[in-house]
Amino acid sequence: MGVVYIGDRAAGKTHLALELANPQNHCVKVSYPDYNVLKSQLYSQEIASTVATSQTTDTRQLDIQVQLPTGLRNISLDWIDSSGENWRESWQQHNPQKWQSFLDILRESEGILLILSPYREIITIGNPEDFITEQQWCNRFAGWVDFFESQCPKLRHLLLCLNKADLFCNIQQEGKLLGYSPDNSQLNWQQRNDHVFKRYFRPIKQQIIELNRKTDINSVRYFITTIKNRYLLELPWIYLGTFLGY
Repeated sequence: MGVVYIGDRAAGKTHLALELANPQNHCVKVSYPDYNVLKSQLYSQEIASTVATSQTTDTRQLDIQVQLPTGLRNISLDWIDSSGENWRESWQQHNPQKWQSFLDILRESEGILLILSPYREIITIGNPEDFITEQQWCNRFAGWVDFFESQCPKLRHLLLCLNKADLFCNIQQEGKLLGYSPDNSQLNWQQRNDHVFKRYFRPIKQQIIELNRKTDINSVRYFITTIKNRYLLELPWIYLGTFLGY
């Protein structure tokens, strides 16, 4: 099953993927590419993008291994790596071939990890004004609903990851509650999902209802992620390995 990793502009997708590849892991390991190779590639790309007149969009392949009690599960991931410019209509018009290649991947994908930035009203650390309002956040997600309906006919599993959790919750407390342990997890997957939705995703309840009405998605799962807590960082991938790996 094809799995794609995409997200909002400035949602922290690159740092999240790089930290996932960190050798100091728990149950999830990026087997390809090597951490240092990926780090150097992303660093070079970051330098290039600061002097480029327009942002580029690259598709990267990541091979991920998840260690479960039943053994190792492998996930092959297409990471649509961009600054978010590809969502602008002007970029699509000026880069039709790249936009078409991007759509071709998504149209064949059954699983998508969507990385979202937090909304202003939830922020407790830092400057809330750096983030969009809750209403803007809901409107942006409504755009994703329309996109999934029109461009992702094979999508069956959608994982929504509200990133930068260290800015809006106690990540040690949530990591301890939500974190996965093969021997002694406090919550099962449904309980984790209910907890995260009720606490962090409730504003888009109507959009989720609309998503379920418009598409054939089997399940929408909710996560909070951050590069500062390994348990929260790994959880979406452990879920994928548990239910969708091969």
